[in-house]
Order: sequence, then C-alpha cells, then structure tokens
Amino acid sequence: MEKRKRKIIGYTTGVYDLFHIGHLNIIKRAKENCDYLIVGVSVDDLVESYKHKRPIIPFEERIEIIRALKYVDEAVPQTSMDKYEAWTRLHYDRIFHGDDWKGSAMYNTVEEKLRSAGVEVVYFPYTEGTSSTLLTEILYQSLMEKR
Repeated sequence: MEKRKRKIIGYTTGVYDLFHIGHLNIIKRAKENCDYLIVGVSVDDLVESYKHKRPIIPFEERIEIIRALKYVDEAVPQTSMDKYEAWTRLHYDRIFHGDDWKGSAMYNTVEEKLRSAGVEVVYFPYTEGTSSTLLTEILYQSLMEKR
C-alpha cells in the first residue's frame, strides 16, 4: 500500500494595508512552499498597538482581500504578535516572513521557540521599493501638494 505524504501547512502574517506587489510576492512564494496556506491578517487594534497608527483599510476589508487570493487557503485574524501562540491554535509546519525581519531580536526569539516545536522558519527576499508605509507617505505628500 502506498504511503500518503503528509500535507505541509504554512503560515504567514501581515497587516496588508494598501495591498501591493510585496504582499503578493510573500503570499505567492509561501504557497509555493506548502500545501495549505493560512494567512494571519493583523486586526486594527494590534496594528495600532505597535505601529501607533490605524491601518488605512479597515480589518474587515483587508481580510476579505486576502481571502479572495487564489494562493490563500484560509485567512484568520492575527490578534497577537506571538507566533508560538498562533502555532498552538493552527499547528502549522512552516512560517514564512520577509527577510527584513531576519536577525531581529523579536524574530531570533520566534525562531528559537518555533524550531523547538518542529516548525521551519523560512524567509523570502524583501521586495525593494514598495511598502504600505511608503505608499501612505506618497499619497499624503500628493494630497498636501494639491492643497
């Protein structure tokens, strides 16, 4: 009898405010590296707690955008930055993130904790030249110039 290969569950998270090609690149690459992709979308209060500003696009709209992507099997609210706590609920095998976080104190701790649970931490190259913060600054500057 042929043994069935266990499906690899992947997980990635983000705010996904002003959705752009960098967001799509991470999600697409994550799906290429797992069988089932869960995407955590940060709730507005969580974003405000660490970025000290609310997202431009409300959570309910951002999660619907993520759910609509063909690469996403499931989208869930991210209510905490604790990736280990998310693992206890979702039991993912791999977590994906942009390499702009690699080597940070926060992610060194995350890596250590998740690896002890058998989770592989995979980093993808950061998409240079675009970010929601940059897009927000450009839009704000354009708006101010028109006044």
